[in-house]
Amino acid sequence: MKTVHLIGIGPGDPEMVTVQAINTMKTVDVFFLLEKAGRGKESLLAVRRDILERYAGERPYRVVTAASPQRNRENPNYAEGVIEWRDERLTIIGDLIANELTEGQVGAFLVWGDPSLYDGMIESLSLLQRQGRQDFDFTVIPGITSVQVLTARHRIPLNRIAETITITTGRLLEDVAPADVTNAVVMLDSRQAFRRFAETGHEVYWGALLGSPDERLIAGPVAEVADAIEGELEAVRAQNGWVMDTYILRKP
Repeated sequence: MKTVHLIGIGPGDPEMVTVQAINTMKTVDVFFLLEKAGRGKESLLAVRRDILERYAGERPYRVVTAASPQRNRENPNYAEGVIEWRDERLTIIGDLIANELTEGQVGAFLVWGDPSLYDGMIESLSLLQRQGRQDFDFTVIPGITSVQVLTARHRIPLNRIAETITITTGRLLEDVAPADVTNAVVMLDSRQAFRRFAETGHEVYWGALLGSPDERLIAGPVAEVADAIEGELEAVRAQNGWVMDTYILRKP
């Protein structure tokens, strides 16, 4: 039977790759690297290749790259657009496992952060198994998330005593009343939804390119630092063509 590992590699710093991830890499025959097209995205492939050169060991292995499809952002129905995108990606993943792995071989997808948090690969492989399109087993190797790096850099705990914490996206945050947000991790925010909290006294702990040499950090009351965050976002996009950021929004 074929085996596929989903290996969490952290946010990008090779020193944040876990020992379990390194040991698993040394058993892999074929590494699959998926990446979206676009300016600057080749640097993301380079980071993963660097991780392999450091940790995959002397055992022979192959690297297979494939373009990950883009979500149709013109579709007004967000959920429908995501389903279409995942179906396209599912076909690509299934073809890679079918065509690039032989029986008894081990393949692996290197996943940013941790495979369980805003990635979708676990769902994709589970769906392939349920559909019976491929005969394979898979394992999940956890990784350090950008959220963990964010709290470490700002030297704050993720949770506070006797208080809930929410993990959400910028799109969903737009539908929440500011008074109802006490402590939230916000990811995938392309709309600067934090600006809605400038008048409510909320504080923000923000980071971009976490775990990279170009890491950016800003913290303070939203009313005081929102413009600075916007400036950093624009600067990173101008430099790289893309930006990965996350933040914690909380009442003081």
